[in-house]
Amino acid sequence: MPRKTSPKASTKSGLHPRNRHQGHYDFTALSSANPALRAYLVDSPAGGKTLDFANPDAVKALNGALLKLQYRVREWDIPPGYLCPPVPGRADYLHTLADLLGESHDGKIPTGRKILGLDLGTGANLIYPLIGGHEYGWSFVGSDIDQTALDNAERLLDANPDCAQRISLRLQPRSDQIFHQIIKAGEQYDFTLCNPPFHASAEAARAANQRKWQQLDKQAESRAGTLNFGGQANELHCAGGEAGFLSRMAGESADFGQQVFWFSSLVSNADSLKQLPQQLRELGATDVRVLDMAQGQKRSRLLAWTFLDKKQRRAWRKARWPAASKPA
Repeated sequence: MPRKTSPKASTKSGLHPRNRHQGHYDFTALSSANPALRAYLVDSPAGGKTLDFANPDAVKALNGALLKLQYRVREWDIPPGYLCPPVPGRADYLHTLADLLGESHDGKIPTGRKILGLDLGTGANLIYPLIGGHEYGWSFVGSDIDQTALDNAERLLDANPDCAQRISLRLQPRSDQIFHQIIKAGEQYDFTLCNPPFHASAEAARAANQRKWQQLDKQAESRAGTLNFGGQANELHCAGGEAGFLSRMAGESADFGQQVFWFSSLVSNADSLKQLPQQLRELGATDVRVLDMAQGQKRSRLLAWTFLDKKQRRAWRKARWPAASKPA
């Protein structure tokens, strides 16, 4: 049966109602899924076990356990120093995006491999395609400017042949382009998604990381150069920071307005949205949405836009989505 969009926006935990990661982590089950996790468990002040979330290796082991237990992803790993994203938050983006697609489809979320998404900056972790394929049966093209990241993503696909049938990878040869060189003539994407680099420079990224360690009050001086979530330079900073990246993405998206139903991006800083909606409307966007998401104390937003008018959207749904609304 087609998935129905939920009338609720979130649960008490702040996560999306369909998110598999509600409540506390079950470290017993997670350790069974990934025995390497046991080495990073520590006694909790409240009793029982918890994780040293400030340890990058512990966070990576947790991700491997979550992906295996909840999404049947085998042998998940990333090279040292690469971005290790929080699985619950990435799942929330996908579920929120699924609701947006469902809203555009009479309340039925289109599922199946005919639904094609473009993951811009898929990284070595390949998180969005792995989760999105499991939850909704969607297919993905994952792009990145980093060949080492794509090599690791290819290794993950080799270890998970069922996922490999739905996911392909493309190298972006130009760091100053986002959609150009990736979207090919005649291709149609039902959505795009992206996690933009947040900082405007390496210095800003280091300063923010140092503030984070000081707030954690955990060996701040000795560990201030370490990111518990990792990240290469292109994953953490770019010219103009998040706002600059999103502005460039908006401008370039207009060149592919007839090949994508919904463009989208995660937005961490509310200030990044001050000019974007107006910029998108001036570029010809027919619908611009800002959807709030919250995970615990962290708040973020999903910015989505389309250049299709109502007639074009109806034609798109009729051509691509009805058959894809059946089980994969």
